[in-house]
Amino acid sequence: MKGNVKKSIVTRVRLAFLGVAVFSCAIFWKATKIQYQEGNRWRALEQERRISYQPVPATRGNIYSDNESIMATSLPFYRVAWDPGVVDDAVFKAGVDSLAWHLSHFFGDRSVQEYRRRLVNARRAKEPALRYIRLNSRQINFQEKKMLAHWPIFRAKRNRGGAIFEKVDKRFRPFGGLAQRTIGFVNEDRHGAGLEYTFEQSLAGKAGEALFERVPGGVKPVYDGTEVKPLPGYDVKTTLDINLQDVAENALYKSLVDNNAQYGCVILMEVATGEIKAVANLGKASDGTYKEDYNYAFADQGRTEPGSTFKLASMMALLEARPEIQLDDIVDTGNGRMLVGGAVKSDSHGYGRITVQQVFEKSSNIGVARLVHENFAKNPSEYTDYLKKFGLDKPLGFQMTGEARPYVKDPTDRSWSRTSLTTMSIGYELKLAPLQTLALYNAIANGGVKVQPLIVKEIKQADKVLQRNETKVLNPKICTDATLAKVKAMMEGVVQEGTARGIKPKDYTIAGKTGTAWKFKNGQYTKTYSTSFCGYFPADKPKYSCIVVVDSPRNGRIYGADVAAPVFREVADKCMARDLLSQRPLLAKARLNKSRVPLVRAGMQDELALVCQKLGLAGNTQATGGEEWVRAASDTAFRARTVALVVNPVRTGRVPQARGLTLRDALFLLENRGLHVRASGTGRVREQSLPVGAPIKRGEVIALTLAEVGPRLAAPQALPEPEHTDLAENKLLTPADPEPLAKPLATKPFATAAKARAMAPARSKPAAAARIGPKGAAKPVSSATRPAPAKAKGAAPAASRAAAKTKAAAKPAPKHSKKPTDPAKPVIRRA
Repeated sequence: MKGNVKKSIVTRVRLAFLGVAVFSCAIFWKATKIQYQEGNRWRALEQERRISYQPVPATRGNIYSDNESIMATSLPFYRVAWDPGVVDDAVFKAGVDSLAWHLSHFFGDRSVQEYRRRLVNARRAKEPALRYIRLNSRQINFQEKKMLAHWPIFRAKRNRGGAIFEKVDKRFRPFGGLAQRTIGFVNEDRHGAGLEYTFEQSLAGKAGEALFERVPGGVKPVYDGTEVKPLPGYDVKTTLDINLQDVAENALYKSLVDNNAQYGCVILMEVATGEIKAVANLGKASDGTYKEDYNYAFADQGRTEPGSTFKLASMMALLEARPEIQLDDIVDTGNGRMLVGGAVKSDSHGYGRITVQQVFEKSSNIGVARLVHENFAKNPSEYTDYLKKFGLDKPLGFQMTGEARPYVKDPTDRSWSRTSLTTMSIGYELKLAPLQTLALYNAIANGGVKVQPLIVKEIKQADKVLQRNETKVLNPKICTDATLAKVKAMMEGVVQEGTARGIKPKDYTIAGKTGTAWKFKNGQYTKTYSTSFCGYFPADKPKYSCIVVVDSPRNGRIYGADVAAPVFREVADKCMARDLLSQRPLLAKARLNKSRVPLVRAGMQDELALVCQKLGLAGNTQATGGEEWVRAASDTAFRARTVALVVNPVRTGRVPQARGLTLRDALFLLENRGLHVRASGTGRVREQSLPVGAPIKRGEVIALTLAEVGPRLAAPQALPEPEHTDLAENKLLTPADPEPLAKPLATKPFATAAKARAMAPARSKPAAAARIGPKGAAKPVSSATRPAPAKAKGAAPAASRAAAKTKAAAKPAPKHSKKPTDPAKPVIRRA
């Protein structure tokens, strides 16, 4: 029994051993076959898969502002790799320790021993694919690349250091988030927004092609001479003004924060050309901050019911269809609530009987709805046809992808009802993007010519312009001249006397219209609002048009006049401050220095020679050319047509002559010789505390006394105050010499302005007559224009020529002026 069990176990063991031996032999046979019989085929297949042609991306083009400031560019970054196969043994052994130390301290992710181990292992590897290693995945910039190229081993001559810097382009915006949404982006899936996405074909360039080998950790380029170099992308020059863009974004941001609004946008455009100078889009993020998340200015996210800003289109249609309507015609608006066209319309106040001009100025919903209903109720299509004539039903064909399509209801629509006419007239039951509303206002400012907004001016390759985009006219005459004159007067009245009088400027004029629209949510209008202001400036000679939209303000201010209009005013103020052509002269021209040659004292020879050359003066110097410092031989240069210069000797270890030098030159001359300068006064050096030629002790203090040299220019004389600006609100005021003031005019009210002028003292200019207050009381005349009282008996003679002229020109005081005011009080004159 036992023998049978033993025999069975031995048999099984032998069978198992035999099976393992056969299986091992099969593996050995298969391996031998693959290695020797099929080796060439598999090696060729592996080589084919390991080495392949791959695209080489091109450098992306730049995006410029209107003055060619870079708004978006591609910066080169690099990944560091190493191929030890090209490094000589002697160079490797001499520099491996130093290179490992540099790598460890620069990247800071591994110890010196770890980096040395990686370098040695790569050097010992027999397979070429295992020799190529990426030392670190961190991307370095160009300056760091230059530094790494001088490290041990890497700096070997004739590219024998093995360092490989793999270039990676990164998009960079020098101005940060400024115009971020307008510039846009393109992601890895080739989707995006803004200019980057719209002009992708021009910016991207043409990719090249090169042979790459797949190695552990990445791919290695194989330079076999078959590579095709990529062609860099073209540059895009926009019409955006960086300074005005910054102004628009800051003004909008402050309003959004102050009003706790949901989002807002600002578009600033040149009237004549349609060039967009600024586009700001800010929306509230989940963390409560404001970012450029969507393009509310052009795209669907900003397409809303415009509200009262659309009343301009309604009034234009009304005046085009009924030219006999005048601005002083009377409209009965009732007590602020009225049934018009089957729907109840309401105003914020009851205005009663007001003119057509006041209907627009006060933004009366009842007034506009009643006018439109009375003139278009029998034929609503006539009203909508005018809207189509103005181009409000079609996109503008804007250059950027994603422009919203406007929605203007028509009587043929299924949603048209008997209330649609009056509702549309005040800006509801239709949708427009802010840019489309602005284009209508810009056409009014442009004399009726509607132009297409423009944001990309040129496409360039280096300095060569490949494509230039000119202004495109969409409608050469949007309305008649009579209608144009009336709507311009109405828009100016909005700022002068209407809802936007709070932003009325003093030194220029604005024309525009406020807008406040209820938001439509969940099938009904809610108590949230979209506020806006659209207009142009200066109203007499329009240069810029602008629209401001602030959505869902929550801090109590809900009207466009209180929320959006102040943003418009801030943008307009700063635009006008930058526009030199629109500035009025603030100061009279000062008397010029009649001397033919500027006074020369002392200085550096090269600088004085350059000044004389630019002024066309004959220079006569005794310097031989080796001396740096010279001084004038005398002050005769101020009266002659030549400048005589002599050497100002500077000896080593001795105190130099500083008299006559400017403070800048004196500091340079003295402190470079170890002296500490303490200066007092202004002008040129008149005295110095250390004598010329004395030994210099390093750290010693030398005191310089400065004084003005030469004749001084006379102070500029003030211009008369402009009629449209109040003196109290002018910030450019300068004190003038004190002079006696006449007693204020009698406080007895005048019946008429003519009587006031008759009783006022005589003036050299009629325009200087006393201004009459709102109730007829004469206001005191500006102290700068009043006649001075008669000279007091025994008065001291004038101390200066200017004082003598002032007293000689003084006139006797008027009869009603008995008591002069305090003569010590300075007179305030306009600068």
